[in-house]
Amino acid sequence: MSDGPVNEADLDWTDHDHGDRTFKRKQLGDAAGGEQLGASLYAVPPGKRLWVRHYHEGNEEAIFVQAGTGTLWLGPDADEHALEQGDYVALPAGEESAHEIEAGESELRLLMVSTMAEPDITVYPDREMVGLYAGSPPGGEKADRTLSTYLDRNAEKEYWDE
Repeated sequence: MSDGPVNEADLDWTDHDHGDRTFKRKQLGDAAGGEQLGASLYAVPPGKRLWVRHYHEGNEEAIFVQAGTGTLWLGPDADEHALEQGDYVALPAGEESAHEIEAGESELRLLMVSTMAEPDITVYPDREMVGLYAGSPPGGEKADRTLSTYLDRNAEKEYWDE
């Protein structure tokens, strides 16, 4: 059930500062009572990057550029694409949607939307890492997660080994 309209000006930013990966986020979907669809507003300072290049095996994402310019690296080969105000990018689940974003010479403002299915597997191809989530999807309520872990993508154990 919807909680009614939410104005982004009434929400506080959550700061993320990880060196070159520095940005602010407002989780609009959660604030409005969204259950199956997440939406976040991002502000990325000039020359900074958003999340580590990744794709989801179970969730679809989309990007709408509200202001500024930037660079999008997309797909298994990280093909470079310029981003500018008004651009929209669909990111269906799977490797073809692997993505990473960097702001240009001014702040980059993005609205990112995603389905909120769980469980989900997030693949980080440049780090040979996977994230496993159950109970709450990536971007969902961390306290509700029954599984949230990052593993070496090539870690494997035989089923019958103890």
